[in-house]
Amino acid sequence: MKWILCCVVIGYAFFISSCNNKNNAPPNILLILADDQGYGDLAIHGNRVIETPTLDALAKESARFEKFYVSPLCAPTRASLLTGRYHLSTGVVSVSKGMEIMRTGEETIAEMCKANGYVTGMFGKWHNGQHMPNHPNGQGFDEFFGFCGGHWSNYFNTDLEENGEIVHTKGYISDVLTNKAIEFIDQNKTGPFLCYMAYNTPHTPHQVPDKYFDKYKAKGLNDELACIYGMVENMDENINRLLTKLKNSGLDKNTIVIYLSDNGPNGVRYNDDMKGIKGSVDEGGVRVPCFWRWPGKITPHTIHAMSAHIDVMPTLKELCNLNFNNKLPMDGVSLATLLMNKKEETVRHIFYSHVAQPQIPIRDFPAAVREDSILLVLKENEQILYNLKNDPSQLNNIIATNGPLAEKLKRKYDVWWQRETKDLSYEVTIPLDERSKRVELPGYEASFTGNIKYYEGHGWAHDWLTSWISKQDSIIWEVESLEDQNYSVFMQYTCPLKDIGSEVQLSLDSQIVSAKITEAFDPPFLPSPDRVKRKEAYEKPWKSLKMGDIHINKGKHRLILKAQLIAGQSVADLNSIELMKK
Repeated sequence: MKWILCCVVIGYAFFISSCNNKNNAPPNILLILADDQGYGDLAIHGNRVIETPTLDALAKESARFEKFYVSPLCAPTRASLLTGRYHLSTGVVSVSKGMEIMRTGEETIAEMCKANGYVTGMFGKWHNGQHMPNHPNGQGFDEFFGFCGGHWSNYFNTDLEENGEIVHTKGYISDVLTNKAIEFIDQNKTGPFLCYMAYNTPHTPHQVPDKYFDKYKAKGLNDELACIYGMVENMDENINRLLTKLKNSGLDKNTIVIYLSDNGPNGVRYNDDMKGIKGSVDEGGVRVPCFWRWPGKITPHTIHAMSAHIDVMPTLKELCNLNFNNKLPMDGVSLATLLMNKKEETVRHIFYSHVAQPQIPIRDFPAAVREDSILLVLKENEQILYNLKNDPSQLNNIIATNGPLAEKLKRKYDVWWQRETKDLSYEVTIPLDERSKRVELPGYEASFTGNIKYYEGHGWAHDWLTSWISKQDSIIWEVESLEDQNYSVFMQYTCPLKDIGSEVQLSLDSQIVSAKITEAFDPPFLPSPDRVKRKEAYEKPWKSLKMGDIHINKGKHRLILKAQLIAGQSVADLNSIELMKK
């Protein structure tokens, strides 16, 4: 009898201990980021057409930030979200041509979580560098499944990357990415885990399954808006799958769920009467939805204090009680006091915005300074001042009667600009990391001379080089090998039958490898289920031509591709040079 009583006492003590340990366990983190979804792309924000039941419910269960700001473009927001620093501090300037690459030395949320025993996974669009160590696996994520560029060309049955390997997928991309995130949660139920779910919708191209598109066409919308709202509704359903997985696994009570978007809407549509869209420093370009849910810890309420993407990392550090000595200063502040109680406090007085297209050198405008309810917009040869409290739609420029205030904010901006850009480098150097079996040197990360130009024109991700018609034309990549390494060199090209026979040469220091284009390869663009003609280049296959083998010593080098002989009117269209480790 004493033995049985002893077992009961020990068992009860173990049970209580287990419960206490579970209650004291670090919370899991599910960080959900939408791509190009505006503040107005939610029913709860007054949109009477779109249907977003999951996000509407999440908002009601969360602390909702009503004045939450991000950057005007994708890559800058992602860098700030991950580091707690203004994007210019991280080396990220714009969205392509290497200007989207975050410095290797930046400390990310994933690295902070890993240092505290978290398993980290990232699913979707990265957009902060495609080469190791700038790659997600080099910036703290144990698992990566998605793509690294600024956009993807095909959302159906597409090829994606899984920890450096290309894999073919079946289905719609948002569904596929969500499946992988659910697998990650399943495999790490014992936690703690960080799951960064970075959807690439409703970013273009305009592709969505019929059932969503048809639904919004039946509501009388044009093709573009029907597709965008369909993509948002699909994302809403996938977020429901993620939240259901947390609930069914018993993880929802100890998981912080964060939802936000990376910039304003990618087009003119309902956005709660705010001025501006994606790419603008006005309210509509940078003010986005942001919800934080943590049952039993964060009480659902609305927060009107100004907050921003740079505040996410320091907030998680405090909420999760993470021990991490940041070597780099964070620009963000913790929002924990705003989240954990309903008392309104001012934790952020000022926020700076800047936007740059992928052109060098960048200029100090367009830009904006938000100080409390005052907004100063800086354009070329123009300054505009607004009082957002009285004029949320930015209809009245009050600078004529508030000149000293505008001058004060402009001085603050100038100090910020000098601080943020003092170490900024425009040189795009592609790292050759010993962990990478394959390194692609894309055309849009090259510099070039002569007649060569981008096919689409902007040099966005997946654009390629064309008009290669002279032996004086050259294509140049700056690389830095982190170790002495040997590679086989391949050129990814297309060439019509009438132009075959050209000879190309790649030089590296004193080494030269060359090849002759003997096979025509001029395929049509791949079929695309776009609902609206895209701005980006359409997708097409490429042929691989082996040029030879090279040895690259540790250090910085310049690879130069030229034609030694041009057999027809043009050498070829060039997608990339591919280096395969031997």
